[in-house]
Amino acid sequence: MNPCFPGGRPGVWSFALSTKRTIMNDHRRLGRELAIFDTDPLIGSGLPYYLPAGAAVRKAVEDYVHELERRNGYRHVNSPVLGKRELYERSGHWAHYAEDMFPPMNVGGEEFVLRPSLCPHHALIYRSRGRSRRELPLRLAELGGQYRSELSGVLGGLTRVRAIQLNDGHVFCAPEQAAAEVANALDLVEAAHAQLGIRAARYRLSLRGDGDKYVDDPGLWARSEAILRDVLNERGRDFDEERGEGAFYGPKIDIQIVDPAGRETSLSTVQVDFFQPERFDLRYAGGGRPVMVHRSVVGSIERLLAHLIEVHGGAFPAWLAPVQAVVLPLSDAKLPAAEDLLRRCVAAGLRAELVPADRGSLGARIRAHRLVPYQLVVGAREAASGGASVRLRDGSQAGDVPVERLAEESRPLF
Repeated sequence: MNPCFPGGRPGVWSFALSTKRTIMNDHRRLGRELAIFDTDPLIGSGLPYYLPAGAAVRKAVEDYVHELERRNGYRHVNSPVLGKRELYERSGHWAHYAEDMFPPMNVGGEEFVLRPSLCPHHALIYRSRGRSRRELPLRLAELGGQYRSELSGVLGGLTRVRAIQLNDGHVFCAPEQAAAEVANALDLVEAAHAQLGIRAARYRLSLRGDGDKYVDDPGLWARSEAILRDVLNERGRDFDEERGEGAFYGPKIDIQIVDPAGRETSLSTVQVDFFQPERFDLRYAGGGRPVMVHRSVVGSIERLLAHLIEVHGGAFPAWLAPVQAVVLPLSDAKLPAAEDLLRRCVAAGLRAELVPADRGSLGARIRAHRLVPYQLVVGAREAASGGASVRLRDGSQAGDVPVERLAEESRPLF
């Protein structure tokens, strides 16, 4: 990839990140100023909606992660956002997690619950038919909604919401495959973070705490913890241990990130679960019981976008930018050539817009679109040749670059 383009590699847009981070980078302010997301009291607290720019960034992330997973052996599924209360009683969520769940809805004498997690659904997908040992590991992934009954006082922007779109996945594997699958999941996490320009602050081994919040099976916890600890040690990865941060059914590796204001939060996670395969009586031919490896490559879309907004300050890498190219004719006479160029940009896969000359001087239009990676200026020479003079958002000139090359430079790396 040509380093003059603000494309997929982290670091090439560092000019946009060189200023000191302050509260002005808060994603709540930037998200509204850049028309990425908003909220409305009629929809409710903790239920943000995405505007066209935000929907474009979100779709770019979703497409990237979906393809990354596909290339690494995952099969994508879709499951309902509702489930019977009985399902979550079986999974253990009702006993250990009910205080974070929305209350049941009575429909025709049956109680349904907005799901707090996707893993029970994926367990049922696994057991929907008989499985052989040769099918394992079976890697299932889904970008799906889950819901938490958060109190209004803790809600904020995209970082703490009630409706969560989670990049979730579950690997069903034989016990002897579990360590390799944990390592593979960490490989995906690290690849995605590099592509997105995310720097992990630290790795955390999150363990069981005291009380009845956790499944009371010391042997189960010891087996899961040993697998996670061994993988981290084999990778030479430094990590901290924290009691009371594990899932109710087992320990996990949390990848912690820090926002520009210095606040730490969990983003990606990998967990080893012996509990739910037993609860759902999951098996493969020969009587073996699989291990369930939970993993989220980029965590919730909401928390991820909040972090990306703050880290990039709106100057997203080209593959993530809501608008990747803006076409700027010098005059109304150049409008037909600019419209033709716009059609070719869109056909090549670029998210592109046309800003005609009646919206201000060239300089004013450039300033208004300073966060757009590629500004395509169409003057007399460019109109005659069918091209454009490409200006990068750092102010440098790239010359007459073919649209197809811009589109290629605006794709993520795998």
